[in-house]
Amino acid sequence: MTTSVPFACRAALIAALALFLGGCAHSGPRNPLASWVPSKNFDERRPVVIVLHYTEQDSVEQSLDTLRTRNSGGRVSAHYLVGKDGKVYQLVKDSQRAWHAGAGRWGGITDVNNASIGIEIDNDGKTAYPDAQIESLIVLLRDLSERLRIPPAQVIGHSDLAPSRKIDPGPLFPWKRLHDAGFGIWPAEGAGDPPAGFDPWLALQAVGYSVEDRGSAVRAFHHRFRGMEGTELDAEDLRILHALTRVAPAQGAGTPSP
Repeated sequence: MTTSVPFACRAALIAALALFLGGCAHSGPRNPLASWVPSKNFDERRPVVIVLHYTEQDSVEQSLDTLRTRNSGGRVSAHYLVGKDGKVYQLVKDSQRAWHAGAGRWGGITDVNNASIGIEIDNDGKTAYPDAQIESLIVLLRDLSERLRIPPAQVIGHSDLAPSRKIDPGPLFPWKRLHDAGFGIWPAEGAGDPPAGFDPWLALQAVGYSVEDRGSAVRAFHHRFRGMEGTELDAEDLRILHALTRVAPAQGAGTPSP
């Protein structure tokens, strides 16, 4: 035997269920071991670093599809994608954790996805970055640093945080141009030669690099500060590291704020 539920009752039940689910979605999961006594003293996830990538694909359309599905390593995303023509696409909210960085670290930050904004740049890794694209990226960086209070110096490359796995945004990326616009770090002129006993490995760590794989760390450093390949340090590298660490010993090695 079945009984029918009047239409008005069914509508009321559906509305009540929707309200309940909406409330759960807004408040998030609650621990059943504890009594819920809500506080208003909280805020959203606060990123403290911006990570730049290149897509290594053939078009914005292809990259948008990948960033909403998966690549060879699994599901992947980013907060933003900047096209060659300068058009900016947003795929994940700033307050949410995009899957763009993977395993790695930058200074004291070990869960980079949780502490960062990820920006993909439409580039195949072999060609120069167009002016319109970099100009648009600078506008986006200015917005993010001001609105989210991310220190402008905390703009890094994927290869900086994962030197043994990644090389993007590559040696062709114009880091000096970004620094001239106020973002990232760059060695000051006139710092001179490093003093006797200068330890370049400690300096690399002070900048933010992990030196567990020294050759890969040097390669990432070369890509960023010299636009070249190579896994061995030379005298010019030591001068650059001295300049970076003399001006601000830990300007790249930020840690997430509470």
